[in-house]
Amino acid sequence: MKIVKKYAGTLFVAIILPLLVLTLSFLMLVAIGFENDGTLNQSTVIKYFLISLAISLVACVPVIIWFVKNIFAPVNMLNEATAKIKEGNLDVPLDYKEKGQLGGLCRNFDDMRKRLKDNAEEAILSDKESREMISNISHDLKTPITAIKGYVEGLLDNVVADNPAKKEKYIKTIYNKANDMDRLIDELTLYAKIGSNRATYNFRDINAKEYFSDCMDELRTELDAKGIHFELEDSLDENVCIVADPEYLKRVINNIISNSVKNMPPKDGKICIRLGDESRYVRVDISDNGKGISTKDLPHIFDRFYRGDASRNTAQGGSGIGLSIVKKVIEEHDGKIWVSSEEGKGTTMSFILKKADERTESKNDKENFDY
Repeated sequence: MKIVKKYAGTLFVAIILPLLVLTLSFLMLVAIGFENDGTLNQSTVIKYFLISLAISLVACVPVIIWFVKNIFAPVNMLNEATAKIKEGNLDVPLDYKEKGQLGGLCRNFDDMRKRLKDNAEEAILSDKESREMISNISHDLKTPITAIKGYVEGLLDNVVADNPAKKEKYIKTIYNKANDMDRLIDELTLYAKIGSNRATYNFRDINAKEYFSDCMDELRTELDAKGIHFELEDSLDENVCIVADPEYLKRVINNIISNSVKNMPPKDGKICIRLGDESRYVRVDISDNGKGISTKDLPHIFDRFYRGDASRNTAQGGSGIGLSIVKKVIEEHDGKIWVSSEEGKGTTMSFILKKADERTESKNDKENFDY
């Protein structure tokens, strides 16, 4: 309503007032034009009328210029910008720098254009990722299914699997492939819950030393069977607690270590978990001596469905969502995760978690963490 009153008043000043001045001037000139004998001197009236008209028009010029600059120009720019958006062109900025209410309207309009552009780009990216996801899932499900069908056929025809040892081997392979499918479906289900913010976290205080020691015990048997040396380096005090959901944090650890196992050398594989005290946080480093991550892949490893392994082998490449789940869970714990790696030497995944007595630390403390 303010802008309507403002420009209505300006319109009055620009048009009505000059006309009023012109009318009054004309009446005065008529009065001046009368001779002493009462006759009207037309030439004098016309002369002074034209002078008054010129003065009135000159008085209107600044107001007209103001109108063109502050109303017609921005309205025209808004009209052109609206037409471009209607055509689907969201790349042309509305460059109007003047202040005032119309200036604010133009800036808000341009902010809306930027938001629409961002949403459009996100929709394109989401659509691309969805297509990639469908392709990845189709491949990752098809691979074990094909293997299962092949081994089942071998069992049914009694030609290839013609003795109990081969039959047992085939059955174990089928079982392992079914487990691969089960893990993939489980991971996709978890990702869907986390990605849509439907995951329910049960945060509580847990002793860091005891928790990671228990995790080590659960994983050690499997890693020992694969010939991977597994160790824990712990410099924490006995009573240091972190705020975490034990089940989701276990998923983080399992996903990181599973990723390390896929990239282990054939012999002498090593994985080390290091716990450190970082003032307000507990820092966790999980290092391996695997093949490392290439420089081009390093910035993308936490992206959804990103797989650096171009071979698309399920046993090596994974589903492409394990590390994206890790990043999301750590962020939901109000923590931070990063990675350092060198090809041929290994990779270290690092993340920080709040201590139980540091729930009130500011966001800036986390953002400024030195890593």
